[in-house]
Amino acid sequence: MAITITEKAAGQIKELMRKHNVTEGGLRVGVKGGGCSGLMYSMDLESNERPGDQVFETDGVKVFCDMKSYLYLDNMTLDYSEGLMQKGFVFNNPNATHSCGCGQSFS
Repeated sequence: MAITITEKAAGQIKELMRKHNVTEGGLRVGVKGGGCSGLMYSMDLESNERPGDQVFETDGVKVFCDMKSYLYLDNMTLDYSEGLMQKGFVFNNPNATHSCGCGQSFS
């Protein structure tokens, strides 16, 4: 069981960390209430993991996830897309039974 980070997403996380002068740590992913489908994905750069975090590393990039959010994000793949209409992180979450059109909220 894990959160998978694609090579493209890892590269983008490294670029964000460089831009924001975050020399250690990684990306925190989580779930919070809200959005048009009931739950929303959250992301933030962090310098350290927190007690109880699940930590996943790909290509030298760490992703932190608290245990409550991990219940919803287990087996998820974090990708990065640069399409004509949209550019950004993509949550490919097999646990989501319904997603909104923007891909940022789910149930």
